[in-house]
This record gives sequence, C-alpha cells and structure tokens, in this order.
Amino acid sequence: MQIKELARATGVDVETIRFYEKEGLLPEPARLDNGYRNYDQPHLERLSFIRHCRALDMPLADVKRLLGFVDDPDGHSLNVDQLVDEQLSRVRARLKSMRALEKQLLQLRSRCDGVHPDGASCGILTELVSAAHGEACACHPHT
Repeated sequence: MQIKELARATGVDVETIRFYEKEGLLPEPARLDNGYRNYDQPHLERLSFIRHCRALDMPLADVKRLLGFVDDPDGHSLNVDQLVDEQLSRVRARLKSMRALEKQLLQLRSRCDGVHPDGASCGILTELVSAAHGEACACHPHT
C-alpha cells in the first residue's frame, strides 16, 4: 500500500509516518519501480502500535524502547511495568496541574456573572488587567 493508504488506515498523518521512519520507529519500506513507498501488513501493525502508545501520551523515547523490546525481547532488558508506572506518574502530575488550572479559572470566572457591554465593568477583565500590572488577582494571589 502507498503512504496515503497507510495514513488513511491508521489515522496517522503522512508527514508523521515519514518522521517515524526518519527516527527509526518505522522501518523504511521497499520502493516500487516508480519510486513510491510500498508498505505492507507489518508496517500497518507497527504504526498502529506506535499510534496506540502515542494515544497513551507516551514519549517517543519510551515508544522506541518498547518497540526494541517487541522486536527482540531476549536482547533488551526493559521493565515494562516501570515504564508504564513512570507514564502514570507524568499523567498524574499533569492532572494535578490541570486541577490547579481549573481552580484558577473558576476563581477568575467567579468575578463576572454576565454580559457587560462596556467591558470595563467585567470583573474578569479587571482581574486580568491587574495581573498584567503585576498585582494580585483572583487566580494568582501574591503570597
């Protein structure tokens, strides 16, 4: 199959497929007489594996390590549980950060309760302008 067919089958952008090839995550396919890349089932499966790992927000370095283990389980020492635990730790840290961001936005949102045609009387804008001047605001009080 050609690269655009592989892209369609996996939902991965053509440029991303080329990038994965360049980075060594996806082996370069054979070329047809006309120079087009000719992908086959193993490319499809490997790209689907990569896509799934990326959907789990795994860094490319970890995906590469996993692929190395898949390709040669006896030749690679990899603690897959530890790799997933590290990813869980990163996700939990981001969730904590996102909850803090949500709290800040809720505090900011509480400063305004409707449409203000003149804009200046909107508590949200007042808070944002205060913050721009280095003053404390609802979402980032000085401590």
